[in-house]
Amino acid sequence: MDEAMKRPATITPAWLALLCALAVAPAAAQSLPDPTRPPPEAALTPGETPAAPVSEGPQLQSVLVGEHGREVAVIDGKTVRVGEKIDGALLVRVGKDEAVLQRGATRVVLHLFSADAADGKKPGAPER
Repeated sequence: MDEAMKRPATITPAWLALLCALAVAPAAAQSLPDPTRPPPEAALTPGETPAAPVSEGPQLQSVLVGEHGREVAVIDGKTVRVGEKIDGALLVRVGKDEAVLQRGATRVVLHLFSADAADGKKPGAPER
């Protein structure tokens, strides 16, 4: 018979280290977090519904002030240029973060950001 067949199989330290590393790899992979899972803060408790934003009048969503005098505001999802009307009010001015509507003698200034956001606070954050 062949000499290799007579000799008993032995496990060398290198083979043993490789087997241990392969056995531990699945356990290490299971501890990784799922990158597509939403954060725990996003989950609502049962019976809880998110608060709907309170809208009191038109909402300014975006402004565009061009170099050549083009001034456009997006109000309640509608694109309005200076001099055009939206819901009976005339857009008279567009600034970098505001738009001014005029209805008769009444002027309404719409701000792109709420007063809380302009102060660097989160909207709805409690006062301290």
